[in-house]
Amino acid sequence: MNTKSLEKNKHSWEAAAERFYGRNPLPEYGPMAPLEDDLNLFGDITNLKVLDIGCGSGHSLQYMNQRNAAELWGLDLSEKQINAARSLLVNCGSSVQLFQSPMELNPGLPENYFDIVYSIYALGWTTDLDKTLSNINKYLKQGGVFVFSWEHPLHSRVSNEGGALTFNKSYHEEGPYDHEGWGNPAIMQQFRISTYMNTLISHGFQIEKVIEDVWCSEEDIQRHENRWYSFEKAKSIPTTLIIKSRKL
Repeated sequence: MNTKSLEKNKHSWEAAAERFYGRNPLPEYGPMAPLEDDLNLFGDITNLKVLDIGCGSGHSLQYMNQRNAAELWGLDLSEKQINAARSLLVNCGSSVQLFQSPMELNPGLPENYFDIVYSIYALGWTTDLDKTLSNINKYLKQGGVFVFSWEHPLHSRVSNEGGALTFNKSYHEEGPYDHEGWGNPAIMQQFRISTYMNTLISHGFQIEKVIEDVWCSEEDIQRHENRWYSFEKAKSIPTTLIIKSRKL
């Protein structure tokens, strides 16, 4: 675990938190990605215990509450995001437990407890993928489900300039890199799809589904025009990677 990277990322997220309030929560998995309403990766979650890794403003947990989850648990690096989630979920019918913590550490979460753990566009912020996936495996009951989405590893490696797609960095290059997408320096991680899959397998997960499809409405096409995620680029390079796995 890289404490300097975590400190930098926490500072960055505290400064940018309001910009991401309610951004791409479930049933969305990410920009121009298929919806949970169509994928049904979680199935019926009535009376199940769910944990959100990188819960942000709590809108994905709100979605789980609307689908009758019994317990809502979440952790996030940003104190502002946790406070926003606490306010959003104050009147929901489910039991709510929220922790301000990096995903690389267990802030007091029970082990062998959760039916579902998920992470929506957050896992790529980890400074230690092995430790994070080891923690998630411990949180889950045997047979429990882990679903995560993140920016597709090819997306940031390919540029679309005047309609021509060109590699700006090798797909094989992995590890931390500087991210300044919203004006506050932060550290992201780049991993190949095989790294995500092999690390899941090494920590006792069975991979059940890998999704790289692109889906968007006419509204999405217009909303993302000339932005980081554009439909023109998405026609050739997926925006989002989604993986469903299960604890053996």
